[in-house]
Amino acid sequence: MTGVFTPELLHRCISCGFCLPACPTYELTSVETSSPRGRINLMRALETGELPEDDPTVGEESSFCLGCRACEPVCPAGVQYGALLEQWRDHLWQRRRRARRLAPLLWAVNRRSRVRALGLARRHARRRATGDTSAQLMLGCFERVLYPAVSRSALALAPELAAPAAQGCCGALHAHNGESARGRRLAVELGEALGGTIVTTAGGCAAHLAAVLGPERVRVLSQWLVARGRDAGRPAPTLPEPPLGALAVPRAPAAKRKPRASGAERLRIGLQDSCHLRNGLDVWREPRELLASAGDYVELPSASACCGAAGTYAILRPADSARVLERHLDEIERADLDVIAVVNPGCYRQLEQGIRRRRLRTRVMHLAEVLASR
Repeated sequence: MTGVFTPELLHRCISCGFCLPACPTYELTSVETSSPRGRINLMRALETGELPEDDPTVGEESSFCLGCRACEPVCPAGVQYGALLEQWRDHLWQRRRRARRLAPLLWAVNRRSRVRALGLARRHARRRATGDTSAQLMLGCFERVLYPAVSRSALALAPELAAPAAQGCCGALHAHNGESARGRRLAVELGEALGGTIVTTAGGCAAHLAAVLGPERVRVLSQWLVARGRDAGRPAPTLPEPPLGALAVPRAPAAKRKPRASGAERLRIGLQDSCHLRNGLDVWREPRELLASAGDYVELPSASACCGAAGTYAILRPADSARVLERHLDEIERADLDVIAVVNPGCYRQLEQGIRRRRLRTRVMHLAEVLASR
């Protein structure tokens, strides 16, 4: 079977294996087919007809992959794995019955009117665009429902932004779940509705919009705030760039120490990177710079690794998602953080549920909420 994948994308992989240590599912299983290299070999077998599309392993691995794109920054050949994964799912998932729990989500964000209706009962940010507005805040689909304080905090930090309520979905959910053409169309529609620069508080949305509209039109909030600070002449705080796998500062178990009084001392703050923001757009320094000015920043070993949310992954594969999350919860508990900051709503929900399940004292907050509260 040919025509599933773009040939130059598929053949770029040189099977060197640099991607294996970066892959969360390979770390869980140590199984070659659950690595980027192994999955690309499955794609090649599907393309040449060596494996039928109904092969169980082909279907399973297209779903088991988190789509975090951690393999891309470490690949010496420049394999665009995220694009290959979208093509794979486009072919397989459109021909199969979609999971019932996913279909309502995609339906809800498929039209601008539905997206607007999602936030009617919530107090998310609203600010009409004026004639001289050159940048607008993207409200997000489920962020405006689950975490409306994020957009309010963003406008408090950047009052120059407009935030029109009548805006639709960016299309990332569709693109990652077998409907990439619809995902691209939704991104174009959003780009037409929001003129000028689009500022977003969601890393996954930023990466998708940048891929469709061009990176020059898209900024995440941390980029916007850091650039504005540079323009105002504010120096960056001293913050050495930690290597991947840097150890968090060890702390005594929280149960043996008295809780901090509110405002009594600087917060111990960690960060969970957005996978697509870091791996797709190379944006990870800016959030750390801003957090270092808001408290005592602690680099967790797993900060750059996927937390298991991965868009709809936590909904479609909750058991695997929870397995990926365990390492993060262990590190948060050992570091005894006051706050774990996030830059993506999926990570927000994932960590919030995990921390509640573990009964940890650490609070999950979006970067915008952390900065606005300090």
